[in-house]
Amino acid sequence: MANALAAETSPYLLQHATNPVDWHPWNDAALALARDTDKPILLSIGYSACHWCHVMAHESFEDPATAEVMNRLFVNIKVDREERPDLDKIYQTAHQLFSGRPGGWPLTVFLTPDDHVPIFTGTYFPREPRYGMPSFRDVLERVEAYFREQRDEIRRQGAALVTTLRDIDAGASDDFVALSDAPLKLARERLGQSYDAEHGGFGGAPKFPHAPSLEVLLGLWWRSAARGAPDGDALAMLTRTLDRMALAGLYDHLGGGFFRYCVDRSWTIPHFEKMLYDNAALLGLYADAHAATGRPLYARIAAETAAWLLRDMRHPEGAFYATLDADSEGEEGKFYLWTQDEVAALLEPDEARAAKAAFGLDGSPNFEGRAWHLELKLAPPASPEGGARDAPFDDPSLASARQKLLAAREQRVWPGRDDKIIASWNGLAIGALARAARRLGEPSLAEAAAEALDFIRREMWKDGRLRATYKDGRARFAGYLDDYAFLAAGTLELLQCRWRDGDLEFAKALVDVLLEHFADPAGGFFFTADDHERLIHRPKPFADESVPAGNAVAALALQRLGHLLGEERYLRAAESTLRAGMHALERYPDAHSTLLRVLAGELEPPQVIVVRGAADALAEWQRVLDRAYHPQRLALCIPDDASGLTGLLAERVASAKGAVAYVCEGTQCRAPVTSVEELRAALRG
Repeated sequence: MANALAAETSPYLLQHATNPVDWHPWNDAALALARDTDKPILLSIGYSACHWCHVMAHESFEDPATAEVMNRLFVNIKVDREERPDLDKIYQTAHQLFSGRPGGWPLTVFLTPDDHVPIFTGTYFPREPRYGMPSFRDVLERVEAYFREQRDEIRRQGAALVTTLRDIDAGASDDFVALSDAPLKLARERLGQSYDAEHGGFGGAPKFPHAPSLEVLLGLWWRSAARGAPDGDALAMLTRTLDRMALAGLYDHLGGGFFRYCVDRSWTIPHFEKMLYDNAALLGLYADAHAATGRPLYARIAAETAAWLLRDMRHPEGAFYATLDADSEGEEGKFYLWTQDEVAALLEPDEARAAKAAFGLDGSPNFEGRAWHLELKLAPPASPEGGARDAPFDDPSLASARQKLLAAREQRVWPGRDDKIIASWNGLAIGALARAARRLGEPSLAEAAAEALDFIRREMWKDGRLRATYKDGRARFAGYLDDYAFLAAGTLELLQCRWRDGDLEFAKALVDVLLEHFADPAGGFFFTADDHERLIHRPKPFADESVPAGNAVAALALQRLGHLLGEERYLRAAESTLRAGMHALERYPDAHSTLLRVLAGELEPPQVIVVRGAADALAEWQRVLDRAYHPQRLALCIPDDASGLTGLLAERVASAKGAVAYVCEGTQCRAPVTSVEELRAALRG
């Protein structure tokens, strides 16, 4: 018998639709049932690619005896954290406050039936006592007894929690605090302190990519080099980390793309999920790092990651799916692992020799002593120019071996794919593909980004508001801060590839909704709109988590749009958002890497370049702008027949003699540039 999840579209919820647990989605009916029966709520939050979510499901949610206890004592609600990040943010923070430890998935939270404050929180619980944890059934019975016996204490604890949540996110704009580069310097210092000089990356195991931190390092190094005093250590931290992530086990050396994180310090064995947001962040980063350093390795990694997105993660109408599971055939990583016999059976002798040498297949197996997860053992040698060549992949035998291994892998049982469309993550992918299109000279990537944007506008933009997800013809859930902010930022990146009438207006419409429905008069933006479902807390996040902070990305988009259009209200909103997060930024700058980029844009206003001219005359100007890295540049080539230009853009007109470029830093503009050679000189300057 199917439970109430059978009518949902989320692949994660549908995985639980035939559990013996009487699951409900989070909705008015489920909340009313808890209230009317005076049963506490068991809230379980996870997502389809989560390995430990699957483990707990198999052990407990598919077990009739455990389900009987759950159904008798609780109203059971299952939530896909990718559909309801609002609930996930609130209750992950509550778990950290309760336990003093970071949360994760599955998240298991027991709530009061009336006001939905936590009674007790946890993550994974085993069916039987182990790992120093009680059995899940024991937890169920103890929590229910505590709820019956300690209502007054739970009510007091809940009130204190709500107050603490409000205080955490109470950042207000301080219009008098002086803005300085002190947080940038402190972030640089702390990144240096946590840097792993041997393996790259930051901290020990488990080791995550931390793309926003690497973006900060790239920008810091570039600015220092532009001032004539390059920060060589920042460049070394950046390139060592990018090299190790690309060469070791975090990267899929056959299919392209990155796994979510590695379980060890040396980047050898990943947790095998592939997330759209991670790959979008790293695609854009590697493309920019190639433009900044000239290293061919970074160009290849960016190109292969983009190819993976288009091959394995793309909806037929252009948007991008959410995740690939870590598991296949009930085992984590099975899809990606190899034995020597499998390799020998597939490859010719010269191909086998090349693959064994490149990937270390003639050594000891690196996965549980029984199989290999591929990592590149031959590091790219230095070129005479000082950069790193991508020499191992110049070998035709290795190229042929990779193709054959990939073709064989395609025939295996695939990991599950969560094929819902998430607006915010698509915004990240659109922006990343646009950056890669420019840096790699691949216009097809810009075309793919444009198709994804068109899908979002056609299917998920309804009556002037965004929907957060799309699946099986249904666009659902009111859009969150991240949906509007990430999509606005991605649209601006795409506009730098090519002009399309209407895209700029869409970016403006997105930030205008933020200003109307999400803005806090005290500064910054709430995660949910003013007409969103009322929850126990309305978060206002400034710190980067698994994705960049929505407030920071919104401020970046507003900052760019404000300077592009000369729109003061956008610039004021960007600065107010920065100031609302300044106290947290000053204390923990390394946790607010994306907000550091907003600070850099306030200290040194972004460079805005607008080129106007006949469409057929703009191609060479576009190529020059595309290849030159600048961490704070917005560059648009707009044909002279473009319509709907407003603000300062309306004043940027083509010359009767040909194309002309307008180069401005903040509110200061140079004389118009009338030749490509002058533009190159201006970019060097």
